[in-house]
Amino acid sequence: MTEKTDLAAAPAADASTAAPVAPVATRLHHEITQVGRTRNDPYHWLKDDSWQDVMRDPSVLRADIREYLEAENAYTKAMLEDPTAGLREALFQEMKGRIKEDDSTVPEIDGPFAYYTRFREGGEYPIIARRDAADAFNPEAPETILLDGDRMAEGTDYFSFGGVDTSPDHKQIAYATDTQGSEFYQIRVKDIASGGDTAAPIRDAYGSFEWSGGGDAIYWVHRDENARPDAVYRRNLATGEDHLVYEEKDPGYFVSLSKSSDKTVIFITSGSHTTSEWHWFPADEAVPQVRTIAERVTDNEYSVDLWDGRFYITTNLGGAVDFKLMRAPMDATSRDQWEEIIPHRPGTLLLGTHAQRDYLARIERENGLPRIVIRSRTDGSEHTISFPEAAYDLDLESGYEYDTPVLRFEYASPTTPDQVFDYDLNTRERILRKTREVPSGHNPEDYVAERVMAPSWDGVEVPVTLLRRKDTPVDGTAPVLLYGYGSYGITIPADFRSGRLSLVDRGFVYAIVHPRGGMAKGYQWYLDGKLDKKTNTFRDFIAAGHYLIDHGYAAPGKVVAHGGSAGGLLMGAVANMDPDLFAGIIAAVPFVDVINTMSDESLPLTPPEWPEWGNPLTSAEDYDRIAAYSPYDNVGDKPYPAMFITGGLSDPRVTYWEPSKWVARLRHDAPDGGPYFLKINMDAGHGGASGRFEGLKETATEYAFALAAVGKVEDVVLTRK
Repeated sequence: MTEKTDLAAAPAADASTAAPVAPVATRLHHEITQVGRTRNDPYHWLKDDSWQDVMRDPSVLRADIREYLEAENAYTKAMLEDPTAGLREALFQEMKGRIKEDDSTVPEIDGPFAYYTRFREGGEYPIIARRDAADAFNPEAPETILLDGDRMAEGTDYFSFGGVDTSPDHKQIAYATDTQGSEFYQIRVKDIASGGDTAAPIRDAYGSFEWSGGGDAIYWVHRDENARPDAVYRRNLATGEDHLVYEEKDPGYFVSLSKSSDKTVIFITSGSHTTSEWHWFPADEAVPQVRTIAERVTDNEYSVDLWDGRFYITTNLGGAVDFKLMRAPMDATSRDQWEEIIPHRPGTLLLGTHAQRDYLARIERENGLPRIVIRSRTDGSEHTISFPEAAYDLDLESGYEYDTPVLRFEYASPTTPDQVFDYDLNTRERILRKTREVPSGHNPEDYVAERVMAPSWDGVEVPVTLLRRKDTPVDGTAPVLLYGYGSYGITIPADFRSGRLSLVDRGFVYAIVHPRGGMAKGYQWYLDGKLDKKTNTFRDFIAAGHYLIDHGYAAPGKVVAHGGSAGGLLMGAVANMDPDLFAGIIAAVPFVDVINTMSDESLPLTPPEWPEWGNPLTSAEDYDRIAAYSPYDNVGDKPYPAMFITGGLSDPRVTYWEPSKWVARLRHDAPDGGPYFLKINMDAGHGGASGRFEGLKETATEYAFALAAVGKVEDVVLTRK
């Protein structure tokens, strides 16, 4: 690849101007040639050459870039945030009113203690606490506060916990924190009795870790200078020394850690989106000798747990597209030693397993709905846990204890707040431990959740989950918020999100499209929405929008699209393909500069994601395919709707310059579309603002934009010029 850059300087937009004039970004010729193709990227200058340093310390951002981003933020404030200030505050208070401020999780028993997370009234961040196991479900019992997130976050603009876990003897607690949003964590170990640190902090770490079996060491994952998790180290807590346990040389593979359900084995996983390799060693091994379960084979995925003295392996080996379950002895070193336990069943996606002493639970999805299947160790018999609603979400909670007949799971639907059940595996009795409270009130009977199937361009039926008030008519007059993702096999769950009710109660139909590229209809559904079939994702989303209009769920001209990250790519692509369908588009941290990002090997996610998108550095075919849909590269003089686009300055996943460059090009190439609003959070990363209430303020702004886009906000007109 060769690059040619015009270094002539030009000033960024002046943020000090009193009039709300949209910033105009400088255009500098920046020619890039690769695989025989040449493109010009006039806004390349928005990428700070020292972006790795910016991730760790946003204050070092180059001055001209900061000036431009602040000008964009000022414009968005003047044109969108200030005019909707009253509405945004009302939305925020509504959403806040649906949150139980002093909420707590259901305690999980681990030996002599029951651990839980709670919030104080008005608190932004969680408190990690425990009480005696005998008083696990007695909220009046004495507690010990282990970590106080509100206190720890004081003096920071951003705060987030990663992993949190106590030592095997329950005398120490290790925890990971991120204070930039860059996902570079520090891991600290604290003595519970004294409250003091027992070791120097571990820096440049991934957010997860595992305790050694004896509690004398921490196994942690290192992040390299490009923010990739690349190695596992053992921290000796007595000496403070770190010893390398495993290192991954291929930048296309990320390293992670986990522990078997019985806590006797530590697993090291090295994997890409489509290929995995698992290693293990005994948790109490002082000098770990890493064993490999089966060496990596391109496009073979597998995951492992330990049950009844053998490895149970979920895998797509042998063309098992929706995965099957196999078993292997612990000394196995190749796939030839694997034995099939549950065969591949096309259309039934095996998502994973969880082991307890006498039972193996697995979660699987069929026709878009999940279920839990329980297998007995004694006789191999099975039974199923499922629910009757048309759309719902079901999740296993792994818990701490292995030698217990109780399985915990969580259930929710678009109309039903989260419910936590303890399930007796012997008697099959369900004990409802908690139903999520909605303090301001919620009656599920006031709402209707539906699942409809929208035919796509090729006749394939695309699932769409709908939520509306029972009194919202299906007569072609309602506005619709059309949400989608559709990448990496991720399926957006049909769960309960109380914030959505602020739109639904104002007459919106909230629609979640499950396009190809996710796994709503199995793993093949994912394969049919990646690489050379990626445009199926975009066409499925567009087809769903037209279907809802044609069948009376949506009013023409009142469809607002919403997606984030790879879902932001979806937003950019459908805006280019069918701009007239949408009244507005919300693109959160959008992955829109696809050809440039997939051509930059220094970025954290680029090498691991070539199997998802293709490698434009080595393949002209991949280059042409990506270039044909990359939103940034396909902006034209089109009737784009109003757009609200967000980013985070310290985001390592979708870097801040992607949305910034996209908005700059939209303004230049499509001046009669829009308006286009860009909001860069200068103190956060991919997940936006930290804290449970600060995040609601960002959602309130998105929803205020959606309401304005369909004409429901006085004095704010978001129409094409």
